Amino acid sequence: METIALSQKALDKAITALRDGDVIIFPTDTVYGFLADASNKKAVDKIYKIKKRPKSKPLSVFVKDLKMAESLVKVDERQAKILKKFWPGQYTFILKRKKTSLTNPTAVGFVRLYGLNKKTIAIRIPKHTFLQKLLKKVNRPLAQTSVNISGELPLINIGDIIEKFGSDKNILIISAGDLKKSKPSKITDLTNNTIKTLRK
Repeated sequence: METIALSQKALDKAITALRDGDVIIFPTDTVYGFLADASNKKAVDKIYKIKKRPKSKPLSVFVKDLKMAESLVKVDERQAKILKKFWPGQYTFILKRKKTSLTNPTAVGFVRLYGLNKKTIAIRIPKHTFLQKLLKKVNRPLAQTSVNISGELPLINIGDIIEKFGSDKNILIISAGDLKKSKPSKITDLTNNTIKTLRK
């Protein structure tokens, strides 16, 4: 598709691309991420194809707020305290998936999300102003994963990203320049009584 610098215009283009079922590369508060509408199977399949990621490896999701998270996963009092302490931020939490029904296409509640684990969801509210604006405008959970070929290190240099993915007609690249050296988000499993860190 194209590469455009992070701006209001870029944000508008990203919103359109996601609604059209395309994949975007977008800066986050950790690394650059592939993003797609998690309720659009074709869009999620594009991430797997572009990244060469095995379908057996579930994706995680970004949500706009705690209310949207609670429409997708089961959150008890103890878990809610933890989420409120660390969100928005660089913490992905694994929680048990909730069975939801889609009664209204614009409602927060989704009957089908693709590319995710069937019993749990790895979920996060990112701390990034433009990304939060994007999530609020799209009003859908966004399937997400770091920008790289599966098994390789995440790419933070925009030149490397454009070289590897810039010719793909299904990808809109939103550039914030080179990101500071950073790790993907920390992953913590909250599905049991004990808190288990899966990625530091």
